[in-house]
Amino acid sequence: MTGNTDVVVIGGGYAGVMAANRLTRRDDVTVTLINPRPAFVERIRLHQLVGGTHDAVVDYRKVLAAGVRLVVDTVTRIDAGERSVTLAAGGAVGYDYLIYAVGSGSADPRVPGAAEFAYPIATFEEAGRLRPVLDAAPATAAVTVVGGGTTGIETAAELAEAGRTVTLACGGVLGPSLHPRGRRSVAERLAELGVTVLEGPDAKVTAVTRDAVRLSNGRELPSDVTVWTAGFGAPDLAARSGLSTDALGRLLTDETLTSVDDVRIVAAGDSAAPSGLPLRMSCQAAVQLGPQAAETVLSRIAGRQPADIDVAFVAQCVSLGRRAGVLQLTRRDDTAKGYYLGGRPGAKVKELICKGIPWQLSYEARKPGSRTWWAKDDKRRQLLRAERAEAPATAGHTA
Repeated sequence: MTGNTDVVVIGGGYAGVMAANRLTRRDDVTVTLINPRPAFVERIRLHQLVGGTHDAVVDYRKVLAAGVRLVVDTVTRIDAGERSVTLAAGGAVGYDYLIYAVGSGSADPRVPGAAEFAYPIATFEEAGRLRPVLDAAPATAAVTVVGGGTTGIETAAELAEAGRTVTLACGGVLGPSLHPRGRRSVAERLAELGVTVLEGPDAKVTAVTRDAVRLSNGRELPSDVTVWTAGFGAPDLAARSGLSTDALGRLLTDETLTSVDDVRIVAAGDSAAPSGLPLRMSCQAAVQLGPQAAETVLSRIAGRQPADIDVAFVAQCVSLGRRAGVLQLTRRDDTAKGYYLGGRPGAKVKELICKGIPWQLSYEARKPGSRTWWAKDDKRRQLLRAERAEAPATAGHTA
């Protein structure tokens, strides 16, 4: 391809910013980042925003390359045929290549009353709506956090450490992605903070009212404030635009993160479903997928075949308030090992990681492409080889 190339990145989260910064490697590429917010949101700190210990935002000037044009708006539709995106404020932006990095949000709870009376915190706006509700609630108000995953655990601990009376309704196992040893450490810290943890099938929330939650065993718990952290979903932009998605709304791609529908569209982060084997929705995956999506675009501009993604996990970090945490070591395929770092050392490492992510984004902005830290997950490659041997892919791309 000759001349200037216009690349639009939809979404200014971890994956989108990494992708936009990496694209500035070439002087003949014009990069436009479209995001609905004027500041970068640290999603891994949203539980702190709720608890009042962090504002969870960073100025884009600190993490985004100077050559990236930032458009504060929302994309309402992608027109793949015209190679353009429609903006909520009016008008359209054309592209030669598009990187789809819209991230994730709260999943539809599908529980009676949850949409009306529970407060999700998967996005900055949702967490911001909950904060004043908690500030206005009496110190003795009963708070129920629904969901025993990382977000639920971190939110329950943050609020309990601030003096709130918290019940954590897991609906299953506490911290299902953790090793039993790490899980015990989490449970012990929650007990120290006074959090009532309800586990097992009887602890599944079946209904939410203004002042209570009902469990699957028929028990009703008083709940002045109900926080919903059970599950994530992807925005429906791709589906509304006629692109192929999985059941959660993630864009279906091949292993180069290229849409199965259009070679000009590449996905990254939580909104990507490569080869029908999407990675865990996480910052850890996003900061790897973002630059690799950009490399796919840069390879196509240069006339080269893009490389398959290489993504691997190292650990899962869980903060338990400001004074404790658990760093759960994992295998590269994201399964938990028996080793973890807990207590105050775990909290310090978690905070170092949280502070290190904006630094990592800014480093990519200053020196795009100077670091490549991707590790290989051999189990993913084995799964893909087995699937391809059983059912060779038949989907094609359109130019």
